[in-house]
Amino acid sequence: MTGRLHVHNLPLKRLLPSLKAPSALVESPNLAPRQPVSAIRLAQGELQLESLFWGLTPPWLTVLDHAPHCARAETLSSKAMFHEAFQARRCVIPVSGFYVWKVLPRHKQPYLVTEVRRAPLLLGALWCRYHTTLTAFTDSTALISVPANACLAPLSDRLPVVIPPHALTTWLDPDSPLETVKTLLTPAPLELLGAFPISKHVNNPAYQSAACAHPVGPMLQWTVPQEP
Repeated sequence: MTGRLHVHNLPLKRLLPSLKAPSALVESPNLAPRQPVSAIRLAQGELQLESLFWGLTPPWLTVLDHAPHCARAETLSSKAMFHEAFQARRCVIPVSGFYVWKVLPRHKQPYLVTEVRRAPLLLGALWCRYHTTLTAFTDSTALISVPANACLAPLSDRLPVVIPPHALTTWLDPDSPLETVKTLLTPAPLELLGAFPISKHVNNPAYQSAACAHPVGPMLQWTVPQEP
C-alpha cells in the first residue's frame, strides 16, 4: 500500500473553484504517514481544505504506531476500525503524485505515480475525530486502496483509489447512498495514471528535496494496442 505522497504546486482553486481553504496546503516532495496532510471535506455544504493527521486514530486506539495510514476497500464495511467512517466521514487527499516500490530480485525500485498530464489527483480517504477535551480534538485520516489496474499492476498490487472530480460531491456527501459510493471504489482508468522510476533517496522519509521526484527512466503508461 502507498506510504508516501508527493504534494506540490496544486492548482486546487482552478480544479475546485468553490473550495474554501482555512488551512494552507501541506506541501512535501516526500510526505510520510504520522505527519499532517491536507484533506478536502464537505462542511455545511461547502468544500473545505483542512490539515489532518495521516494515520486513522479512533478514540479507542491506544498505540499511535498502530494507526493505519491505508484501508483496503474490500474491508471498509466489515472492519470496526473503518465501518462508521466509511458510512459518514469520507474525504479526499489532493496530491501531485504518490510513490510505490516495485519488488526486484535484489532491491525495491521506487516509482512516482502521477496523472499522465500531471493534473492533481484526488485520493479517496476516511477521517475520524478524537476529542482530547470537551472542546479540543484531533482529526485523522487514512487512504483507501483498491487493486491496481493492468497498466500499473507490475509495480504494485494495490494503489490508492482516485475519485474523479465529477464524483467528488457524491463521495463526500454523507447522505449519498452507500451502494452508489461503493461504485467509486474501482481501479483507476488505464489511461489516467503513469509512473516513472526515481532515485532511491525517497526511501528516507527525512529526505525532503525536490530530487525525490526526478525521473531516472521513462514513464510507464498505457498505450492502446495497435491493430495488425
